[in-house]
Amino acid sequence: MLKGLVITPPVLGRISIGKVIEKNGKKLPEKDDQFTITSQLQGSEGWVPHPCDEGLRKAQGGKIRAIPIRLLFNDPDLNFRAEYALFDRRTGRPVCVGNGETCKRRAESGVQSLPCPSPDGCALAQSGACKPYGRLNVLIGDDDPLGSFVFRTTGFNSIRTLSARLAYFQAISGNRLAYLPLELRLRGKSTRQSMGTPIYYVDLTVRNGVSVEEALTEAKRLEADRQEAGFDQVALETAARLGFSNGAFEEGDDEGDSVVEEFFPEGGGGQGDPGITPEKALAPSLADKLEDRGASLAKYAV
Repeated sequence: MLKGLVITPPVLGRISIGKVIEKNGKKLPEKDDQFTITSQLQGSEGWVPHPCDEGLRKAQGGKIRAIPIRLLFNDPDLNFRAEYALFDRRTGRPVCVGNGETCKRRAESGVQSLPCPSPDGCALAQSGACKPYGRLNVLIGDDDPLGSFVFRTTGFNSIRTLSARLAYFQAISGNRLAYLPLELRLRGKSTRQSMGTPIYYVDLTVRNGVSVEEALTEAKRLEADRQEAGFDQVALETAARLGFSNGAFEEGDDEGDSVVEEFFPEGGGGQGDPGITPEKALAPSLADKLEDRGASLAKYAV
C-alpha cells in the first residue's frame, strides 16, 4: 500500500442535490429539489447520468426524491466522514481538515498536527474558506457489493441528520448497519435565514413500505446468510479503517478541482482572493514573498 495515499471505497458514481452552472463567465453551484445520480464521466453539459438515474426517475414521476440503498459498513464513521475542511481554490488541493479539536494542515515542512478551534475561532478560516464537509458512501443495487456511490455535502442539515440517523440505526439494529434496507430521502424546510425559500437536505430512513421491525428482521437474516457464505464483515471494516488512515487528506488532486467548484466556490464561502492561498498564509517562503512584492510593485508600473 502506497503511504500517504488514502484508500477510499471504490466509487461507481455520484449522488447530488445540485449542479454547477456557468453564469457571467463563472462556474457556480446551483441547488436543486431532487437527487441526480451521475457516473464519474463528464461531458460538455456536465456529469453524465448513471444508468440507474433513469430508472429511478421514471419510477418516481420525473424527479428522484428517494434512493433505495444499503451501507458498506456497520461503523457509522466509515460510511460517513464529516470534518471541517479548507481547500486551496487555485489548485483544488485540501490544505487543512479538522474535527474541532485537532487538525491536519499542509505546510512547507509537510503535514502538521495542530489544535483545531473550529472555523469560528481559526484565523485561517475567517474568510469563510473552511466549512463542514461530509462524504457518505452507499450501495445502489446488487450488481457490485463493494462498489459505492458517494454523496458529498457542506450542508449543516444533511450532516447533522445523517450523523444522527447512522448512530441511531446502529444502536437499534445491534450494530447491523450494513444489513439494513435503507433509503436516502430528500426533505425540505424553510428557515428565517432562507427567508421562506425551501432548502433541501438529505435524510436516511428505512425503505418506503418497510417498518422498522421488518427492517431489523431482514438485517438479522442477511447477516446470517452472509456469515454462512463466508463474508467477513469485520475484516472488511478493518481493511477500510487502515485505508482511511493511510494518508492525511481523503480528496486527491484529481478530484479536488470538482469539489472546490461545487462546494467551495469563490465568492460563496471560498477563499476570496485566489492569489493568496492557505499555503502562503501558513508559511510563506522567500519566493512567495518576492512574488507578492513583485505583484504589488507591478500595480504602479507605467
